[in-house]
Amino acid sequence: MSAIPSRTPLTAFVGIGWRHPHYAALLEQQPELGFIEVHSENFFAPGGAALAVLREGREHYPVSLHGVGLSLGSAHGIDPWHLDQLARLVQATDPVRVSDHASFARGPGAHASDLLPVPMSRAALDTLCANVARVQDRLRRPIAVENLSAYVQWTDADMHEPDFLNTLAQRSGCQLLVDVNNIYVNALNAQLRGAPGDPLEHCRRWLDAIAPQHVAEMHLAGHMHCGDIVIDDHGSRVHAAVWTLYRHAVQRFGPVPTLIEWDTDVPELGVLLDEAARARLAAQQALVPQELTA
Repeated sequence: MSAIPSRTPLTAFVGIGWRHPHYAALLEQQPELGFIEVHSENFFAPGGAALAVLREGREHYPVSLHGVGLSLGSAHGIDPWHLDQLARLVQATDPVRVSDHASFARGPGAHASDLLPVPMSRAALDTLCANVARVQDRLRRPIAVENLSAYVQWTDADMHEPDFLNTLAQRSGCQLLVDVNNIYVNALNAQLRGAPGDPLEHCRRWLDAIAPQHVAEMHLAGHMHCGDIVIDDHGSRVHAAVWTLYRHAVQRFGPVPTLIEWDTDVPELGVLLDEAARARLAAQQALVPQELTA
């Protein structure tokens, strides 16, 4: 691999999701970014154009591999074929981070087309820890596990989500990927179901309950209000309330690597770069008061 170009402090921790519409533009313009993120499963095919363009991107930027198919919460364990492909991709690209979700998608003879939430229970935690350990043993590195935007609830939960995730990280040695937009989407949907209290304050408490030492990355994205439900669609700019929560998160966790996600109705590259600039500014605004009082 070629050496990664040095980055200024202002750009060192903000990246964007590198999707197919922007392959050529990013390689041509080479804007200053801390990293680029791709969906792991899009590059499982050996050789070919997709892997070639990823290797080219890796010549200019650190690459983060973000998966949606490990099904870390599945009681049926990890799909050996999927783990084989991921291990081969990790070997080929030497990513700066590897991540997936605290979810399940596999059942007996079936694979769901969505990320389904695991119950926040001791039994589910045992399963998740075992699966994460298997993945990390194979990859020979820690992975980051992301909190989910969930549209259904389990009745047998006996832990709060931050406690569940903290314990997962403590027991398995994994890292956490904190998706700020997912936290807010869940709080809005809880409010629509009749939960009392201010969604923003609920999210602040959620963030404050996460142990900072476990957080390896944060995600920012847009969401859509659909009347009786809020959908985490990654199809618009980051909402004002999420920027507010992001500043709170930076004060809590520091300027950890932050990704702008945009997966539907993908705009021109310049729009994503503008959102990345807003993330850098928001983080700077969050950290200045701490620096002045240090």
